[in-house]
Amino acid sequence: MIRSAFASALAVVFCTAAASAAFAQGAKSAASTPAPAQAPAARAKWVAPVKGVATIEVIRSSPKQVGKEVWTVLKIKNTSAGAIALLRADEYWYDTSRKMVTGDTQRWRQPLNPGEIIEITMKSPTKPNLTQSQINFAHANGTIQAKGVKKF
Repeated sequence: MIRSAFASALAVVFCTAAASAAFAQGAKSAASTPAPAQAPAARAKWVAPVKGVATIEVIRSSPKQVGKEVWTVLKIKNTSAGAIALLRADEYWYDTSRKMVTGDTQRWRQPLNPGEIIEITMKSPTKPNLTQSQINFAHANGTIQAKGVKKF
């Protein structure tokens, strides 16, 4: 009998402690000003990919020697009506006798939506007598017509 009296008294003490803690926490949160909730980020809109010929604008920086590599930075803007899937840029370097001696390939794996601007850095190994480079573009569903511009 004595044990059952202790058990019920102990249950009352624990319930009272839990209720007072919950009440104190609720009073504290009501008194403090809640932080304004941030608006949820807009969901990405799906744009159908371009099939066939896509168009882009390219700003090409002058090549720079960095260590044992030649870096060329490209800023690319999609001017097509649809997204460009799996954009690929190939750079070919030629020497003074017009032989291809080195190059690099870079890929943009995300869809490039209309109006979106990205930056790709081409890194080709340095070879003697490099004179000229050529950059070709392609995508998963066709070819790309690139137009060189000074600014977007």
